[in-house]
Amino acid sequence: MKKNLRIVSAAAAALLAVAPVAATAVSTVSADAVNTATNIGTVPEVSNGSTVNVKPNISLNTSVTNNAITSVNAAVSASFDVTVDGTTATSTLNPGVSSLELKNSKGESITAANFNKEVNEAAAGDTFTVTLNGVGLNFGTKNANKEVTLHFPKGASATATVNGKSVSTDAKGDMKVTLNQNGVINLDKVTFTTVAKNFANPQVITWFSANTGAPVTSANFEMYAGSDAGKLNVSQVLNAIPVGTNKANGYFANQLDNQGKIKYTNNLKDALKAMGVEVDAQGWFVAPKSFTFNYTATSDMNDATATLPVTVTVPNGKDVTPATVESTSKTIMHASYYYNKEGKRVGTDKIGAYNTVTVVPTTVKLADGKTYYQVVENGKAVDKYINASNIDGTKRTLKHNAYVYKNNGKAKTHKVGKKTKKVLVKKGTEVTTYGAKFNINGKAYYRIGRNNEYVKVANF
Repeated sequence: MKKNLRIVSAAAAALLAVAPVAATAVSTVSADAVNTATNIGTVPEVSNGSTVNVKPNISLNTSVTNNAITSVNAAVSASFDVTVDGTTATSTLNPGVSSLELKNSKGESITAANFNKEVNEAAAGDTFTVTLNGVGLNFGTKNANKEVTLHFPKGASATATVNGKSVSTDAKGDMKVTLNQNGVINLDKVTFTTVAKNFANPQVITWFSANTGAPVTSANFEMYAGSDAGKLNVSQVLNAIPVGTNKANGYFANQLDNQGKIKYTNNLKDALKAMGVEVDAQGWFVAPKSFTFNYTATSDMNDATATLPVTVTVPNGKDVTPATVESTSKTIMHASYYYNKEGKRVGTDKIGAYNTVTVVPTTVKLADGKTYYQVVENGKAVDKYINASNIDGTKRTLKHNAYVYKNNGKAKTHKVGKKTKKVLVKKGTEVTTYGAKFNINGKAYYRIGRNNEYVKVANF
């Protein structure tokens, strides 16, 4: 019998990475030691007999080598969410105790030694079985000793030991369990079946110079405009800086050592238009002294992309005053990440609460269906967006009288005559909340003002 994979060492942890979605939510302490829902988000009170859905978050990525320059091992990530009344809690793992097992479509256990080979050679559609051993869910002490039915999706199963008795999922995928005195249920084993593809990590497409073979993150090129009208043609520029080839001055992108899987696009015309440079129907334009456009490489194996900014200097070009867009300054009311026009997060940079940002005055709805403000930098609208709810907020009506709290969880007070009273907002009042929920001392709050003012989520 082959040895099962276990997350018990630094080497194993590097191979079997914890799911990105669970990076901040997965507890680093035993579920038994967690007395509140602080580590996994505040969960509303549940009723005896409630049925909650289990949603797996599983990814399986191949190893990647780019011309022997960049190498990334294969990785499996596994966690699961449980949703109660619209609020989601994530599974907790106990380091040194919890473990992960992986089996191929033949039911054979995969070891650390053959993991890369098994995953890399799997065909699209091949299934893998992922099992988490020793995993917990924490519903908070207010749900102590309650009975809950966990509903697992098709192809999933689980077992648990409750009060010395073994229980498991039935034919419908349901398993009735009783939470312990801390509102926690510890599951002995949770098994999911997932599909190997999509394979590659999005960040591992790399651009290379055809001249040197070295990886590059940007490119610079010089060319002269026509001596008569000072013009260049779009095709001239693109032909002088070819992509996807080994021609001089060219560039190519690489993923999984497979050039044929890469599609190349450019935004040259749009970049010129953003500068206020007109391009006629034949592709001719009066060349500015300098302009920058992007080549984008996209994998057809998944949605992985990589962008190569190309700056072209034209010594005999014309001075062009960059076109600017209408903009306004907004205050960020909830720490915000940047997103691109596809609604996907850009990097890890974020703007802290109460800072200001310059944006286009009107909001736009992106591919993910959410509303955003587009960021303006140096007078230009760029491919960076901020969630509008973190700026304008969301109007909600209180269903109960609500006290206002500070960021330490203590109620705000004010003087009424000689008495000190808690600040109260009455039922039926419309309140603007900003961004996602905050977890303060194990309870969920919405921010309602820029002076660190909060109201409990349960009051809406």
